[in-house]
Amino acid sequence: MTLSSQVKGGRLPWSGLLALSCAAFTAVLTELLPAGLLPAMAAPLGVAESRIGFLVTAYAAASFVAAVPVTAALRSLPRRPVLCGALLGFAVSNALVALSSSYPLTVAARLLAGAMGGTLWAMLAGYAARMVPAERRGRAIAVVLAGITLALALGVPAGTALAQLVGWRAAFGTLALLAVLLVGWVRLRVPGFPGEPPHARVPLVRVAVRPGVRPVLCVTLFLLVGHQVMYTYVGPFGAHAGYGRTGVLLAVFGIATVGGIWLTGVLIDRFPRRTLLVALALVAGVLPAIGLGAGAHGLLVGAVGLWGVAFGGAPTLIQTALVDASGPADADVATSLQTTVYNAGIAAGSLIGGLALDALGAGAVPWTAFPPVLLALVTVAAGRRHAFPAGRRAVAREARHAVAPGARSVAEAGAVAVTCRAGDHEVRRGR
Repeated sequence: MTLSSQVKGGRLPWSGLLALSCAAFTAVLTELLPAGLLPAMAAPLGVAESRIGFLVTAYAAASFVAAVPVTAALRSLPRRPVLCGALLGFAVSNALVALSSSYPLTVAARLLAGAMGGTLWAMLAGYAARMVPAERRGRAIAVVLAGITLALALGVPAGTALAQLVGWRAAFGTLALLAVLLVGWVRLRVPGFPGEPPHARVPLVRVAVRPGVRPVLCVTLFLLVGHQVMYTYVGPFGAHAGYGRTGVLLAVFGIATVGGIWLTGVLIDRFPRRTLLVALALVAGVLPAIGLGAGAHGLLVGAVGLWGVAFGGAPTLIQTALVDASGPADADVATSLQTTVYNAGIAAGSLIGGLALDALGAGAVPWTAFPPVLLALVTVAAGRRHAFPAGRRAVAREARHAVAPGARSVAEAGAVAVTCRAGDHEVRRGR
């Protein structure tokens, strides 16, 4: 199966993109499932419930540490075997958790899963970008990252319900089986791409200092800090407002993110900058509204829904901007940096929100979340030239600038442009 045949006529390679989306779904579900199983897992493993919560921490810490060095070490290898290896790592990790009666062994299995997660997240957006012509990247990345939204909105609640029905060990065993089945799907429907030869490899530092990359990483950090402050402590804030149904608020947020990712898929390739500005402005506007109108429960629920719509598409918009700024050939390295920043934002947001909760009370949570989100909005507004341009027309011209001898169409030229270093050189020179 050639890339040109997949994208001929402007069609997306749906089967391959959905396989990558399921990989994202599996990674998120693997990461977060223990959080819903604290009492069930604590007794069999002989530890307190807080120690089961640390299994999520172990995953995030390993992902944070492994993303950049592992991605850099594997850059020269063919991409599809690396992707399959990460999925098999998830299968092994989840199988170990399902069979383990030892807490240290369970922690080790979670560290393995985190390292695989860091590797996987560094690949997914760049892989999707290389499967389609330049002008379709945004929609392809939106399809793949929709797996995150579906895992948060549906997968984690469904996985928790399954664990309550058949036992937590069976739930993790099911995840292991899902990862194995995904390997077969990836081998059948996801195209293979070569790794980067040593002589053509751009050093990580050079990728990090490109003018468009740094603002995107800053926006990632600012947005995740602000979002995580509010999301982590939405329960205490709801109780402070007299609305103790945290599950309802989280369900409203999760369902709304599905609408957000759909809207993003429709708009991202035509209006990327405008859509991101509107999304960040909505998040920034919702936070003061929550803080001022928390006593009105209808307003609170509606604001949380609007927050979910706005935030649902923001990661895809930011990820697409990063791929455009770094170039598809170096997207894995750039995304590994973003994975590290993403996890740092989650950790910092949870910590800052907790400190604000202890020092100022739950009423301060939305006001603590507001400044970093506003910084993200200002950074996007200021990054018009390199990181967040007005449109993706320049990106769409990459294929035409990189037409290789013998290419029969713009779509085929796009395939050549993202799979050979000569084409990538043209892209960077044109930018």
